[in-house]
Amino acid sequence: MTEAAPQFTPRVFSGIQPSGGLTLGNYLGALKRFADAQDQGMETIYCMVDMHAITVWQDPDALRRQTRELAAGFIASGVDPEKSILYNQSQVGEHAQLGWIFNCVARMGWMQRMTQWKDKAGKNSQNASLGLFAYPALMAADILLYHATHVPVGEDQKQHVELTRDIAIKFNHDYGTEFFPLPEPVIEGAATRVMSLRDGTKKMSKSDPSDMSRINLTDDADAIANKIRKARTDPEALPSETEGLKERAEARNLVNIYAALNDQTVEQVLADVGGKQFSEFKPMLADLAVAKLSPISTEMARLMEAPEEIDSILTRGADRAREIAQPVLKRTLEIVGMVHG
Repeated sequence: MTEAAPQFTPRVFSGIQPSGGLTLGNYLGALKRFADAQDQGMETIYCMVDMHAITVWQDPDALRRQTRELAAGFIASGVDPEKSILYNQSQVGEHAQLGWIFNCVARMGWMQRMTQWKDKAGKNSQNASLGLFAYPALMAADILLYHATHVPVGEDQKQHVELTRDIAIKFNHDYGTEFFPLPEPVIEGAATRVMSLRDGTKKMSKSDPSDMSRINLTDDADAIANKIRKARTDPEALPSETEGLKERAEARNLVNIYAALNDQTVEQVLADVGGKQFSEFKPMLADLAVAKLSPISTEMARLMEAPEEIDSILTRGADRAREIAQPVLKRTLEIVGMVHG
């Protein structure tokens, strides 16, 4: 007998690994969108996925610092701990419990097809941790533990949401229920994929050897303006139509960044700046970036000087997260057939 489908509350869930070095790419691709989602009529849950981080070895002191820095980045970017649930994953043990159940639902073949497993493990897959292989099942648990319906992700993470849907479908089918929703990936915005300031064909990355390739969320106003002034461009004027950016990776990247920072479309930006040289456009972009980003770096620095404030916020967030997670896990255990008081 199939259990009646529940009515799922619209709910956003997303998590970020505390791997250190937050950049403009993290802000525009994730943190800014997370803050914006708080006012869209859905419950929002944001997590520092520290359990995912240890799928490769982490220095314990660095992991603590990076977790707090990421939390500071969330808060400084506009994620309000009163509007959203903000916590670190390891404080809510239900993630691991549901993750084990999903390890038993997911198939080996599904995991072996995951692009990030192939990229990260490569030819040394026999030396990679079991956690690195199995972590997409834990990611599915992160999402489904809250019956999340929407998951904001970058294009490169879409496969994980598809796997989450596969796990939900198989669980529901295997147990004759419709207990878990099928979450939707949410991919949007002019600069969900921010590219390097030195090479517009490569993603902006904290691991790039050149610090000039990226804007760090900890950069001060002078550093932000300097990096934009020295960003690689071409000698042509900016076009008035998006078609004119097609073969101009660096120009497209800077216009995308301007559009995302200013809550405009690329078309709207080009309508304003078409025909301008970069000698005119870069100072406009620098002023905008400083206005938007320097308050974030200032607030992050303040919070990092007050780790007890961050820890308190994360503990309160974990308590609120557990209120949602516990009944979902309890019902899951009942469906699976486990005796649970």
